[in-house]
Amino acid sequence: MNSYELMVIFTPVLSNDEYKAEAKNLKKFITDMGGEIVGEDAWGLRSFAYPIDKKTTGLYYVMEYKAPSNVNARLQIQMNRDESIMRFLLTSLDKHAIAYNARKRSGEGPVKPQTVNEKEEA
Repeated sequence: MNSYELMVIFTPVLSNDEYKAEAKNLKKFITDMGGEIVGEDAWGLRSFAYPIDKKTTGLYYVMEYKAPSNVNARLQIQMNRDESIMRFLLTSLDKHAIAYNARKRSGEGPVKPQTVNEKEEA
């Protein structure tokens, strides 16, 4: 199974319950197709740099998951049919992105590079 990250922008007219239900539907679709949810992050309402469909804000939702590659085509069709989804971005993750997301979820943060003085002391 490959690792992917999905960012979805929902229309801002959704209520909080509808927003959670839409996110739950996406998770259910992936798990029903044989995928596994690794992490999720609901960013909430954010402003756009430019209007999209005459709206200046959107509800952001980010999810990391593992799934067979054939799931993505069906997921994209499903998201294109959903009127509450304004935009989405599906990204395939490499080993560095997976490690970075794991550190971010655990709260460790990015790895700080060593300075010249620290290298001499080690």
